[in-house]
Amino acid sequence: SRSQVYVLKMLDQEDLHLIYEKAKNYIAPDIEVDEEALHEIIAHINGDARRLLNFLELLFNTATSLKVKNIDQDFLKKTITSKVRRFDKGGDQFYDQISALHKSVRGSDPNAALYWLHRMLDGGTDPLYLARRIVRIAIEDIGLADPKAQTMALEAYQIYERLGSPEGELALSNAVIYLSIAAKSNAAYMAFNEVKAFVGDGDNSDVPVHLRNAPTKLMKELDYGKNYRYAHNEPEAYAAGEKYFPDNLDPIEFYKPTTRGLESKILEKMNYLKSQDKQKK
Repeated sequence: SRSQVYVLKMLDQEDLHLIYEKAKNYIAPDIEVDEEALHEIIAHINGDARRLLNFLELLFNTATSLKVKNIDQDFLKKTITSKVRRFDKGGDQFYDQISALHKSVRGSDPNAALYWLHRMLDGGTDPLYLARRIVRIAIEDIGLADPKAQTMALEAYQIYERLGSPEGELALSNAVIYLSIAAKSNAAYMAFNEVKAFVGDGDNSDVPVHLRNAPTKLMKELDYGKNYRYAHNEPEAYAAGEKYFPDNLDPIEFYKPTTRGLESKILEKMNYLKSQDKQKK
């Protein structure tokens, strides 16, 4: 069978005003909405006709129950203005804004990151959900280039969990700013994906005998742990040339550090250890 895909775009203000007029005349022809209140409603439903209709039904039902005949900005503020900005948390707009927040941080733009964070907070997104996403960004896009980013993101989560708003929202803002300007690396994240796929493909290689635990006499008689070199007894606490992968596998370089942030030091250390290994061959 064949199917067609239709991309739904936001309606412009002219279209939204037409929908508003038809809906008002149908739902509440005897209630008036002043221009400023109408402008605020249109501005906050983000071009979504469905959301406009749902909100108008809620608005007019509230006005009718309170016997209000004229809706102005003061009425909106006192009753249900916040509901205008609530969006469908399972809809495309929700995921688009999450994507915009993530990509703004990844792109090192703290101002855009703050904008999208507060768009979502203002729209009713669960702050703890956003806090978890911020932790994810720290782990995925900053990683070991700046390990403090993970600590700061997690602390922001805990601050919101314990203190709520507004202190928690300020902590989330601080975290987003810090993550945006931090050195970036996805090397650890890529290593995680690569090794997970490698092991998931069915690798069941045995642990080399010299790395095995030997808590019993029998295991010692089977040479478990024999010839293992205790790193702390080696120069610089490094057993140069020692092999830790299974015997049937050549060493695999899953983690490839960048030259950014702390990873530049990690890369330097790894290259030094490799040079020590070569000298032992």
